[in-house]
Amino acid sequence: IICIFWIYDNFVERRNFRLIANAARSNTIVSAMFPGNFRDKFINNEEQQRLLDRRFSGTSQKLKAFINKNLGGGLGTEPLAELYLETTVIFADIVGFTAWSSVREPTQIFLLLETIYNAFDVLAKRRRVYKVETIGDCYIAIAGLHEPRKDHAIVMARFARDIRRCMKTLTREVETIFGPDTSTLSIRIGLHSGPVTAGVLRGDRPRFQLFGDTINTCALMESTGEAGQIQVSQETANAIAKYGKKSWVRPRVDNKEGKLDSSTKAQTYWLTFGANLKGIAGSVWDGPTHDSFLNTSSVHLKHEESIANLSRRDSNSSSSSVSLDSDDIDTESRMERLVEWNVDKLAAILREIVARRQNSAIRLQPHDGTILRKETTPLEEVKEIIYLPDFDDKNDAVEQTNGASLSPTVIVELREYITCISKMYHDNSFHNFDHASHVVMSVTKLMSRIVAPSELDCEDDRFVKTLHDHTYGITSDPLTQFACAFSALIHDVDHLGVPNPQVVKERPALAEMYKNRSVAEQNSLDLSWDLFMHAKFENLRRVLCGTKEELRRFRQLVVNAVMATDIMDKELKELRNGRWTKAFQERSDEGTKAALNRKATIVIEHIIQASDVAHTMQHWHVYRKWNERLFREMYQAYREGRAEKDPSEFWYKGEIGFLDFYVIPLAKKLKDCGVFGVSSGEYLNYAQQNRKQWTSKGEEVVKSMVASMHMDSEAPPKEAPSSSSSSS
Repeated sequence: IICIFWIYDNFVERRNFRLIANAARSNTIVSAMFPGNFRDKFINNEEQQRLLDRRFSGTSQKLKAFINKNLGGGLGTEPLAELYLETTVIFADIVGFTAWSSVREPTQIFLLLETIYNAFDVLAKRRRVYKVETIGDCYIAIAGLHEPRKDHAIVMARFARDIRRCMKTLTREVETIFGPDTSTLSIRIGLHSGPVTAGVLRGDRPRFQLFGDTINTCALMESTGEAGQIQVSQETANAIAKYGKKSWVRPRVDNKEGKLDSSTKAQTYWLTFGANLKGIAGSVWDGPTHDSFLNTSSVHLKHEESIANLSRRDSNSSSSSVSLDSDDIDTESRMERLVEWNVDKLAAILREIVARRQNSAIRLQPHDGTILRKETTPLEEVKEIIYLPDFDDKNDAVEQTNGASLSPTVIVELREYITCISKMYHDNSFHNFDHASHVVMSVTKLMSRIVAPSELDCEDDRFVKTLHDHTYGITSDPLTQFACAFSALIHDVDHLGVPNPQVVKERPALAEMYKNRSVAEQNSLDLSWDLFMHAKFENLRRVLCGTKEELRRFRQLVVNAVMATDIMDKELKELRNGRWTKAFQERSDEGTKAALNRKATIVIEHIIQASDVAHTMQHWHVYRKWNERLFREMYQAYREGRAEKDPSEFWYKGEIGFLDFYVIPLAKKLKDCGVFGVSSGEYLNYAQQNRKQWTSKGEEVVKSMVASMHMDSEAPPKEAPSSSSSSS
């Protein structure tokens, strides 16, 4: 009997514990949805009180009924709304986010937003600021509402400074996770003080909302501001000055004043906290490096720990600002972050290779790479068909990365190799390590988008084999994927910032060695391969290629991929076009295996080609940035006498021709080969949109780029030779 009572008592205790926990979670949901003063009104509601009193019976159902009655369909009752006369609102928008997100995977976009917004939330709680909502990449909060206070403008000013510092530091540190250009993201902030109407907008999905002219004006302060700056209205400036902080604000004196209506312009102010404007915009925290902030071996961030570190670091930081020159101070650290990002990307694929090998019967064979040293040039090694591994149902049906790990020695060697490669790139405007990393990012994105047709049934036992055939075996071979990313990384090593015809003139010995064809590309490959075969990377080679046959195949994949980046060689172009026609447009009598691998070889080459010019098939701002970098590189070569033609004379029409006859047809081929899912249409759409925008804006863009080059140089631009204007 005692035992029965003990069991019953234990059962009741556990049930009550679960009910209490559910009630607490239910109350937390309501608390998180609305400010404390609105929450208190809910609790005073008779139905809410009964919900709390009877929390041990049907808590979840009663919470749902409560929300439906008070916040949902009960429109016959009086709305919960109130006017607050003294508040300060903030709008904070991420500058460059749209362009940044256009080259990322959806999961990366949400991970970044979650990381940034969670950090802002921590700072908001510390400053006792209430977060209202986020709309896309805009963060909206208010001070003086949930806790009425006279110094609401001071509180919000400090919060604005906090999130600006946070943004600067955070984007640098997560660049090793999210890749190139993450650190270039900045924030544009607007503040306005005044009355707001706040309440719960009822309906199917009730939301706490702010209304009034204060909200509209604050949005205007943000949209007419500048990246890295905090723009405040006259009302906010007055509220700040009222508390003896007049030195915090400085009148905005340019011609970009926010226009409030058709006839009125308002004086706005920059919030500088008494510091130099340039210095405060670039202020950052002193603190540990990214290694102590993030676990770069994982795609997922440790939000709680990371943001807590940021918050503590900010709490201990001085209010004084640190003046930065992004062109000088951050260059070296940014290169280090790019190296770490590339290490993370290649290591992830390397783990798949290890996992696949563990699941197969492949026996490791010692090799030193001497079998690959031939008396031929890389161009002569290009093959029409590269044979990928056959389908293995025991190996391809398993999750590739389960239990796979890399030794610290291999990671160290991989990092050292990529670091050496980064230093073999010259400081060109376009053909540099930054560009190589951008190409790696595009390659990995396209690889991740290689999918099976949507109509395939995943429950079918034949699914994996069908996927293998549909993607021409690329998805089944991580060594192929590694070769593509590796090729992207090395494809412009030692690039001189001039096209091949000029390289032939400047390096005659090199030109003779490579028979005056694809000189830059072959040189990049040979230099990178010789480094890869160095004894100090032996462990890396053995993990990557377990057998001589794998090493041969890896070499062949790299050769074909890197040589595919020479798009100006007419013979190579005709050869590729012919192979495409044979593989995708003509009926072939060759066996299924040869036909499958022919398609795989061509798709791999098109992946690297598309990635090499990926900026032309991405957001307009991304296209503009890289287009200007290439123009600067070519214009600089012209000024130095290394090019006969002034690029400004042909740049506008040249870009239209490049888009019409190379980029758009290439994007169509990505779509026609049928393995890239939505990405193929995405690339084509961006290419066509950029072509349309360039047609309408390109001439003005060229003028602005020329003017910018003139401003950057003390000497006037070099005059083109008299014969160049008449040459084609």
